[in-house]
Amino acid sequence: MINELIIKNGHYEGCTSTFEDAEIVLFGAGFDGTSSYRPGSRFAPIALRSETLLSQEDYSPYFDMDIKDKSIHDLGDVEVVYGNTGETLSRIEQVSQYIIDNGKKPFCIGGEHLVTFPVVKPLLIKYPDLHIIQLDAHLDLMNELFGDRYSHGTVMRRIFDLMKGSFRIHQVGIRSGHRDEYVFAKSNTRLYPFHSDEFLKNLDELSDKPVYLTVDLDVFDPSLIPGTGTPEAGGIFFQEFISILKNIKEMNFVGADMVELTPQIDPTNTSTIVASKILRELLLVV
Repeated sequence: MINELIIKNGHYEGCTSTFEDAEIVLFGAGFDGTSSYRPGSRFAPIALRSETLLSQEDYSPYFDMDIKDKSIHDLGDVEVVYGNTGETLSRIEQVSQYIIDNGKKPFCIGGEHLVTFPVVKPLLIKYPDLHIIQLDAHLDLMNELFGDRYSHGTVMRRIFDLMKGSFRIHQVGIRSGHRDEYVFAKSNTRLYPFHSDEFLKNLDELSDKPVYLTVDLDVFDPSLIPGTGTPEAGGIFFQEFISILKNIKEMNFVGADMVELTPQIDPTNTSTIVASKILRELLLVV
């Protein structure tokens, strides 16, 4: 059944494990059907696979680790249904559920940020006390966007709705949102705006919890990654990102994603190149 939902769009270099032997299962969800500014993140999974095949080393000098030393399987891409958000979310959820049911960790490459919701949904059933670390420029806590409750701008609000209790979404790097989103965040999430300093001082509450990591690439300064749907000035840079990963690498990660690369917006291809490095480090840490 799952094979009917998956298409093969190349292969992520370094993912050498079979599905049965893997600890982490990588899959793409190239959906951008609710993008409100610059669409095109549907092309990110294919672009990232091509980039890692052509130009990227498997070895990370930051962690002295090699992708080939990790048990990672590239499942392929969910065959999304453009124009039908509900069916697309259902398909992504089925793939995530299949990975989790087989004792693996899902790692999703978006696509817009809405794809996080169906990946996390079955994890919240397995881990009712799940915490989420969200690296992002935007709060994504709107209750609806243009009348739609399921959107890249509402994704964290929909995930919050599924959670039993507040303060389990840790929002890092935030620098954009509506006033009512900020009001909601201050009462319901752990909000660490602009940079990661305060977040890194408060990691103890995550030490014994299952953790999901979601990285929206617009958390980075647009001078580093201009190829994203809704860039925001004043973001983090690569060295700060590595510092975050070094501080959280011992956590109990049960899944992760990286979203919102829009490769064709950047004609230099720099955004895709940098994003492929970010993906490598994420896979090594998770």
